[in-house]
Amino acid sequence: MTETPNPKCGCGAVEMEVVGGPIMSTECLCSSCRTAADLFEALPEAPRLRAATGGTRMEMYRKDRVRCLKGALNLREHRLNGKTKTRRVVATCCNTPIFLDFTDGHWIDLYGLLWPKDSLPPLQMRTMVGDMETPANALPDDAPNHKTHSAGFFLRLIRAWAAMGFRHPRIDYVKGALDVRS
Repeated sequence: MTETPNPKCGCGAVEMEVVGGPIMSTECLCSSCRTAADLFEALPEAPRLRAATGGTRMEMYRKDRVRCLKGALNLREHRLNGKTKTRRVVATCCNTPIFLDFTDGHWIDLYGLLWPKDSLPPLQMRTMVGDMETPANALPDDAPNHKTHSAGFFLRLIRAWAAMGFRHPRIDYVKGALDVRS
């Protein structure tokens, strides 16, 4: 049974299920996430993905605690280049970004915009602020602003992985690539 509302795309055709709370709630300011946000926000009728800081809000979940309840046929992946193992998944029904999948990892990052604002877990940290042109001290102090991924970031991921028995589940319900020019 889920403890939080089911994350959904903007039109409701894609619905995900998450069980339990996230590994952590982050906002990523890396250049790759900002580049992807620019691409996705330029799609027809796409929602705004970036926060006011320029970062992308993410809810990090163990892969074994997330599944697609409906609308998987609408999901398409996009990779920023042909070499990356990181794919970002968008619901083509309404061009809502759904998640970022580290294909060799044990977690996925569901985009924060999928939750109603009042049910989004509190932000715990910003990561990769060193990639920004704006000085880190210009960011709000509502959460720690880490230049890179902090030791605490990696520790949480390792604990989650250990709790999963060091498995790497695969997300196999995304079929096809998103038609976007990068």
